[in-house]
Amino acid sequence: MKRTLSTLFLLSAMTLTLTAQHPPVRLFPDGAPGETRKLKQTDDLNGNNVAGCPVLRISNVSEPTLTFYPAPSNINTGATIIISPGGGYNLLAYNLEGSEVCKRFNSYGINCVLLKYRVPRRRGLEKHTAPLQDLQRTIAYTRSHAGKWNIDPDRIGVMGFSAGAHLSAMACTASGERTYPEVDTFDGKNLRPDFCILIYPGYLSGENFSIAPELKVDATTPPTILIQTQDDRDCLNSSLFYYYALKEAGVPATMHLYPYGGHGYGLRNTGHTVNEWPHRVLSWMRDMQLLDK
Repeated sequence: MKRTLSTLFLLSAMTLTLTAQHPPVRLFPDGAPGETRKLKQTDDLNGNNVAGCPVLRISNVSEPTLTFYPAPSNINTGATIIISPGGGYNLLAYNLEGSEVCKRFNSYGINCVLLKYRVPRRRGLEKHTAPLQDLQRTIAYTRSHAGKWNIDPDRIGVMGFSAGAHLSAMACTASGERTYPEVDTFDGKNLRPDFCILIYPGYLSGENFSIAPELKVDATTPPTILIQTQDDRDCLNSSLFYYYALKEAGVPATMHLYPYGGHGYGLRNTGHTVNEWPHRVLSWMRDMQLLDK
C-alpha cells in the first residue's frame, strides 16, 4: 500500500513538473516604454463570481510580463497560443480569461503564453497603445524562444477575450510595424501571429457595418475564429462586423454564434451551449492544420 501511494505521488509530481508554468518574464527589463512611475499592482477577488467561482481582477500594471505554460511533453503539438485576458483595458480577468484557459489548452497539447499587459488605460493615449506594445513584444519574445521552449515558430497565434480580443485583432492587423523601441535581438522576429482566436470581442465595430478605424484588415490578416453569443448585445456587432471585414478581404474566417450565454464566461460552465467553445476552436485548429506534429 505504501509503495502504491509513493508511486502515485511520484507520478503526480512528474505530471505537475511537466505542466507547471515557467516563472513570469518582464517584457521590458529596463522599464516599459513611456512609463514614468511604478504602479502598485492590485489583485481583487471580491467582485462578482462567474459560475460560482471568484474572478481574480488585476489592475495597476506598469511592468508587463509573460508567463509560459508548456504543454505536457508527451502530447505537445508544437502549437502555441498567446492569451490576452479582457477587462475593458482597465483591469485583467486574470484567472477567468488567462491562467484557467492556459491550463485547459495545455491539456489539449497546446502551449500557452499568458500576457499580463499594462492597465488601466494611459491618459493621452489610445486605449490599446501600451497593451499593443506589450503584445508585440510577447510575440517577438515567444518566437525567439521557439527552440528553447520546444514550440513551432510558425504556429504561434493569439487569443483574446473582450478587450483582450480587440488587442489580439490589433496585433493581427498592425503587425507590419513594431510599436515599441527595440529592446534586444529578440525584436528582430516577425510580429505577425499565425492565427487568431477571438472570444466575445469588444471594440471591433464601427459605423454602418464597418469595423473600428484602427483595424486595418487585408489579405495578410491571419486566419481567424470568433466565438459570440447573440444576447451579448454590446459586443455582437463587433463579431459580426469583423467577420464581414475578414470575409471581404478573403481571410479564412469562422464564426460560431450561439443564442445565449452573455459575456465574460471564460471557459467556465455557466449552463449554456456556448461553454463548448474550446472544442469548436480545437476542431478549427485541426481544419487549419495547426495541430500537426
